[in-house]
Amino acid sequence: MSHPSSPPPPLRVGIVGTGGISRAHLPGWLALDAELHCTSHEGAEAFAAESGARVHSTLEELLAAVDVVDVCTPTPEHPAIVRAALAAGKDVICEKPLALDPAEARELADLAAREGRRLLPAHVVRFFPQYAAAKRAVEAGTIGSLAVLRFERTGSLPDRDWYADDSLSGGIVMDQMIHDIDQALWLAGPVRTVHAQQARAGSDATIRTGHVMLTHRSGALSHCRGFWGPPGTGFRYTLDLAGDAGRLRYDSAGDPGVIFDEVAAARQAGADGFLPDVSGMPDPYAAEIAEFMTEIGGGPAARVDAADGVRAVEVAAAALESLRTGRSIAC
Repeated sequence: MSHPSSPPPPLRVGIVGTGGISRAHLPGWLALDAELHCTSHEGAEAFAAESGARVHSTLEELLAAVDVVDVCTPTPEHPAIVRAALAAGKDVICEKPLALDPAEARELADLAAREGRRLLPAHVVRFFPQYAAAKRAVEAGTIGSLAVLRFERTGSLPDRDWYADDSLSGGIVMDQMIHDIDQALWLAGPVRTVHAQQARAGSDATIRTGHVMLTHRSGALSHCRGFWGPPGTGFRYTLDLAGDAGRLRYDSAGDPGVIFDEVAAARQAGADGFLPDVSGMPDPYAAEIAEFMTEIGGGPAARVDAADGVRAVEVAAAALESLRTGRSIAC
């Protein structure tokens, strides 16, 4: 007589850092019925009350209790935490950028390869349906060979002090615009040269506009524009791809094809301007996590990998060098 097999043990996930981005990741882990653990310099108890996570007082204690690590800390802390998690034999998803220093980002990718673990940089924009559709259209040749790509990303400066300190966050280029730099690389391929400019408001140096121009090895040109505005600035993102056979455009401020009732519209209007509103689309953060876990389980590779994260850091760092020197930087 056969006996029913025991159910598999739950996935044990350790979330390191419990600020705003951890809340964006949370629904994805809950959808997988993960057993949650967390640790943080502050806010862990509040996060645990919301999520049911078990709080650990140290990173070492958390690493001993979990299978997968999700790094949601401020950028300067990424390398040490990723390094410790990989050395402990854990697969890791890490918020972008992997590191501020390209050499350190490469070191993390190399360590993951040596340890036989997956390291996924959380370039979540690849999982937004609009950008995924653009990628499919480019690959299908719908607009022909790419010639000019334009990306814009607008939002308010995040409300944590470290974001305004370029030595900690990498500024608007490394923190916000790295999303569109990654899109340019994903869609148009490797870059030959990078040139960047930045303008700051005279009345408030935290308000700034960044421009990063990429010349791709294919000959295509990408222009990425980022804006950090004052509190209350709405989040908006656009893409405009021109090829020799057509053009593809998207603007999040346009008709989303979804009509919000009064409650949903009020919720959307009350967003903090730091993260995009995803209430009218399949959750890209959850899709990112699900695809990563599918890869870990032996399924197809995720659409982003550690090497992609390294390349994005390399190009963003070249843009910062261009800002410092006023020169175009070879990549």
